[in-house]
Amino acid sequence: MIIRLDRIPIEIPEPKGPSPNSAAAVQELMGGRFGEMSTLMNYTFQSFNFRGRNQMRPFYDLIANIAAEEYSHIELVSYTINLLLNGASDRGTDPTTTPLKEATDFRNSYHFIASGQQSLPVDSMGNPWNGSYVFSSGNLKLDLLHNFFLECGARANKIRVYEMVDDPAARATLGYLLVRGGVHVVAYARALEKLTGADLSKLFPIPDISNKKFPEAKKLEDEGLHLKMYRWSPDDYREVSKVWNGPHPEDGQELVVVDEIPEGFAPPDLPEEPQLSAPGIDPELFQQMAKRLFG
Repeated sequence: MIIRLDRIPIEIPEPKGPSPNSAAAVQELMGGRFGEMSTLMNYTFQSFNFRGRNQMRPFYDLIANIAAEEYSHIELVSYTINLLLNGASDRGTDPTTTPLKEATDFRNSYHFIASGQQSLPVDSMGNPWNGSYVFSSGNLKLDLLHNFFLECGARANKIRVYEMVDDPAARATLGYLLVRGGVHVVAYARALEKLTGADLSKLFPIPDISNKKFPEAKKLEDEGLHLKMYRWSPDDYREVSKVWNGPHPEDGQELVVVDEIPEGFAPPDLPEEPQLSAPGIDPELFQQMAKRLFG
């Protein structure tokens, strides 16, 4: 079961202005092969399918716990895309004025044709995310190795998207994801070390660039966020501490498990886009509904 809290992990700064092409780039972090949809669904299915859970409990707890965190990453990326799309077309209710005419020049027209200037489970080119991206082999060593590769690939894509966009909203999200994705890279490497005795510390970081090169990520690492494995459950996944321990492979600081779920921040309230009928409620009808609900 999942407990959902109406919060997001960071407070996203206000964008400089509408940036549909930046939103299209950020879509890769949602629905690309190495996007947050992939990390969520890989770890979710691996946890559902985990055989020998009682014998290998620390590894099950790690995968299931990280899967829960990935849900919050999808929500964060979604809000970032929405914020970058706010006001990207001429707001109005008269379709004869061609309020969406500029959308023909934007890279991802699905944001305007298939949704109300909203995020979608697609990549940066509009290709839909699909279940073939999920790897759940049933072999723990192989799954952990895949997850390590998946997180490193995701990190490479985040770095490239960061280099493509300069909007503060996008970069704040990317900085956070680089840090938390880095936690997951280390977690799967540490799990492989515990399971096999292999020393993966010499591989870090992949790609060969420190998070400290990114101001938004450096700020969070200076606060110790890269050392923390949160337990995303009131009382379960207690044995993650048997995997998540010891020194961080890059700076030598001690890894810690935090029992409390982070408080987070209220998600942004997204405005109407009347030219797209989003949310599509007549003002008079809205007033009637409000009167019924609140008296």
